[in-house]
Amino acid sequence: MTQQINDVNIQIATVNGTGSQSANLILMRSLFNMGVPVAAKNLFPSNIAGLPTWYTVRAHHKGYQANKQDIDILVVMNADTVYEDIRNLRPGGVLIHDTGMKLDHALREDHINYGVPFSKLVNEATDNVKLKKKVINMLYVGVLAHLLNIEPEAIEQAVNKQFKSKPPVAELNSKAIQVGRDWAAANLSKADPFVVESIPGSTEGKILVEGNDAAALGALMGGCTFLSWYPITPSSSLCENLIDYFQRYRVDAEGKNRFTAIQAEDEIAAIGMVLGAGWAGARSMTATSGPGISLMAELAGYSYYAEIPGVLFDIQRMGPSTGLPTRTSQGDISFAYDLSHGDTQHILLLPGSVNECYEMAQQAFDLAERFQTLVFVMSDLDLGMNTWMSDPFTYPEGGYDRGKVLDAEALATVQNFGRYADVDGDGIPYRTLPGTRHEQAAYFTRGSGHNAQAKYSEKKDDWKAGLDRIAKKFETAAREVPAPVLTSGQGTDYGIIAYGSTDAAMVEVLDLLQASQQAPDYLRLRALPFCAEVRDFIASHPHVYVVEQNRDAQMTRLLSAEYPGLAPRLRPVLHYDGSFVDAIGIVDQIVQAEVKQKEFANV
Repeated sequence: MTQQINDVNIQIATVNGTGSQSANLILMRSLFNMGVPVAAKNLFPSNIAGLPTWYTVRAHHKGYQANKQDIDILVVMNADTVYEDIRNLRPGGVLIHDTGMKLDHALREDHINYGVPFSKLVNEATDNVKLKKKVINMLYVGVLAHLLNIEPEAIEQAVNKQFKSKPPVAELNSKAIQVGRDWAAANLSKADPFVVESIPGSTEGKILVEGNDAAALGALMGGCTFLSWYPITPSSSLCENLIDYFQRYRVDAEGKNRFTAIQAEDEIAAIGMVLGAGWAGARSMTATSGPGISLMAELAGYSYYAEIPGVLFDIQRMGPSTGLPTRTSQGDISFAYDLSHGDTQHILLLPGSVNECYEMAQQAFDLAERFQTLVFVMSDLDLGMNTWMSDPFTYPEGGYDRGKVLDAEALATVQNFGRYADVDGDGIPYRTLPGTRHEQAAYFTRGSGHNAQAKYSEKKDDWKAGLDRIAKKFETAAREVPAPVLTSGQGTDYGIIAYGSTDAAMVEVLDLLQASQQAPDYLRLRALPFCAEVRDFIASHPHVYVVEQNRDAQMTRLLSAEYPGLAPRLRPVLHYDGSFVDAIGIVDQIVQAEVKQKEFANV
């Protein structure tokens, strides 16, 4: 039997609300502590407790972070889904199951089956009836530790981190893991190829973090002092984490809060408060998902036309309607870009990693104030609520970009301040903040028709001039938003465009394509509106695959509308079943399309 070293995909099938999360985090962090790169995916139901949940830990020596279709090791702890779980386990995969489930008739010969008496072993770990339901999860950590040869020191370090403030709890869980490990050592004869070995220095200095936590920290570093929000999965943890950071770092020496965090009565109120705070000069934000975006449409248009800064994090989930609240998607792209009625357009940032969740959170506040508009940070459930490995975040240098703000001293040099006048030719007007002590500082903030001096007007020339100036402002924004990232191939004629969390799969996609003698250029979009590099990339390839996680090829449509002459070159590669996108699914679509392309060319 040839060993498969540091390349294993482990899935635990259990029940939501049984305390398995701690066990799963300990398993993942134990591998990380050995220097083995890891990532985790949590597939959970949209209720509080009682329904099936699946947690997948992928370890790979190359550091692949994306979902993998095939499960190498399956631990089944939920009798309600066990038959379907076993059917989904790949041939040659490992099944770890509780012998109390009586699964002899369901076990397959093409699996390596390890039966473990979890229900009996838990009695050796604790005699506390209330704790048994949770402690039983630590037993499978112990069994996996034996089978994979996970170092005891790595496990102990993970346990202590998980329960660092509760030494007795740490001791209890360590005991349960050891019970599972000892039983496996004494009773299981290893028949599978999977093993992990320490990789010195591989994860040294790295961190494990969720995207929503990274975004919250970035918002703090970006100068955010005002948060209004209404809870919705999968964005709530971003706001909860930000409030925690506020309470730690935005309370002065006298105990006074230097922040405001409000749970609004609904999403409409939340975005309204953001714009009120932004108009007053605070760096303000909210976070929501698709259904909340729908409710915020009118005030998004108000931000666009009245030119008020604010930041909106959209942690995308599967729609339409209520859809699948705990499944991931990139289905809000076209909706958010043009959100509101009339001619409206917004700046969208497209983070592709937890590091970019952190960085783009900061950039969003600068861009919002520079361009006096609402900026969307388009994350998703996969990026926001799953655990990713990352380099440590860098502390920001320099100050904030407040944009074109005139204080009293600056106003003294201005002959005639026009709030909506284009003085510099870039479409961006100057603004003042409430409380500025100068006779020219005041102006009307209008969502209705106005001229360059912010005076009410329904004149057609004033209306057209105002819309044209704002359009020019977004032309300027296209040159200043984060530029796309180009990865050059080695001569394959086609190109690939992707964005957001799909980038994690694209790292593996490029490796797989290169192994099959294809090395396409890859452009990762990081923001809208599109910049000149995007057009140049499409124009330089006979055809370009656009990889996205929605049914309607939304980014492909936006690119086609932006560059109609190049639209025939664009070919969507779609993933929209709510599961986490994976490299094999992308490669299969591209390879099949390339085969058809060659067949068509030979006709």
